[in-house]
Amino acid sequence: MDDWSPGSWQSRPIRQAVTYPDCGKLERVLQELAALPPLVTSWDVESLKSQLSAVQQGQAFLLQGGDCAERFDDCRAAPIVAKLKILLQMSLVLAYGTGRRVIRVGRFGGQYAKPRSSDVETRDGVTMPSYRGDMINRPEFDAAARVPDPQLLLTGYERAAMTLNFIRSLVGGGFADLHHPEWWNLDFAGTSSQAGDYQWLVNHITESLAFLEAVAGRTLDDVCRTDFYTSHEGLLLDYEQALTRQVPRRPGWYDLSTHFPWIGYRTGQPSGAHVEFFRGVANPVAVKIGPGIAPEELLELIQRLDPDNEPGRLTLTHRFGAARIEAQLPGLVEAVRRADRKVLWCCDPMHGNTISTATGRKTRRFGDVMSELQSAFEIHAAADSSLGGIHVEVSGDVVTECVGGAGGLSEGDLERAYESEVDPRLNYEQALELSLLVAGRLRKR
Repeated sequence: MDDWSPGSWQSRPIRQAVTYPDCGKLERVLQELAALPPLVTSWDVESLKSQLSAVQQGQAFLLQGGDCAERFDDCRAAPIVAKLKILLQMSLVLAYGTGRRVIRVGRFGGQYAKPRSSDVETRDGVTMPSYRGDMINRPEFDAAARVPDPQLLLTGYERAAMTLNFIRSLVGGGFADLHHPEWWNLDFAGTSSQAGDYQWLVNHITESLAFLEAVAGRTLDDVCRTDFYTSHEGLLLDYEQALTRQVPRRPGWYDLSTHFPWIGYRTGQPSGAHVEFFRGVANPVAVKIGPGIAPEELLELIQRLDPDNEPGRLTLTHRFGAARIEAQLPGLVEAVRRADRKVLWCCDPMHGNTISTATGRKTRRFGDVMSELQSAFEIHAAADSSLGGIHVEVSGDVVTECVGGAGGLSEGDLERAYESEVDPRLNYEQALELSLLVAGRLRKR
């Protein structure tokens, strides 16, 4: 890859670019970032790539989930534990349903920036630059808060480091020990309509583990811990470049801001800056694809990001929406199959199903989310393909941002606990319900 360097993206057209008023301050911040330790290691990056290769081969299942956009204020023990708990619970359900290992990838430790459909936001006749995530500007609707500040890149790095350190401590200390899945229960266990199904599953796993250990005559230590990986959208290329390093005894360059970066739907042009940057890093990468992409463009994108057809390298995360997936996804799956490209197919059933209420509040209908997932499984099965994972925006807290589900949330409930500054997330009950429904389908298959 002689024509690539960590800065070669700067000569390409870029979308969702951030304009900083003080370029000198930006350069000083980037130099400081480039001198700081990486947030993840190349060993873990390569381990994840190997496990994603297993997902491609049908030997494992990918669960990717977390906040739509992390907030600096949520770098506290309770929110981090809640996010980790719900992802562990979801993975427990999916592992039972698939009969396969579940590879857990959290949208945290760096998901501090979000692309926006508009550069500006208008309230009561006043127009301001859009809030684009805590790593860029602040959500308060005033002129000073909405100015991009390079110092926030350093704050984002620090918050990511603290978050990842705490997660590693939890997981390494036995937080995910399958001998004690009851530790993962959240407060809804006594009131949710899904509580009975989940409790049966917990009991079943506990009894099965006790049986296996009785037969083996020893404790199965491997179930006392689990691997956990991080991901975020690689939107801010200045930040990603500053944390991209060469490492001893490994060829190439690694983006060590995260294990598993992805390219967003709005920045996935084959000739664009984001594709140029991520084609050159050794990490596994994902790219969001959605309405409007033609088979020819998708194959060009695959060729640029994965010219060697490397197992575990490329994930295609489709996000069409329940109303459009059946018309648009089959042709893309068939084109990839005919080209004999090794990719991991993943479904994001959230972003294509965003709607606005009469009051302008963004939400998603749980029924639409499940409908798109159902269609995705059917389309891949009909094409002799395999849907290897799901990518969802979820919260471990008692939020009311998406309507529907077993709890029957309505639009009138949204204002009760709507906390997201950007996109609506499934709450813990809806997330668990989704996992149970997906597990049920996979178990039948």
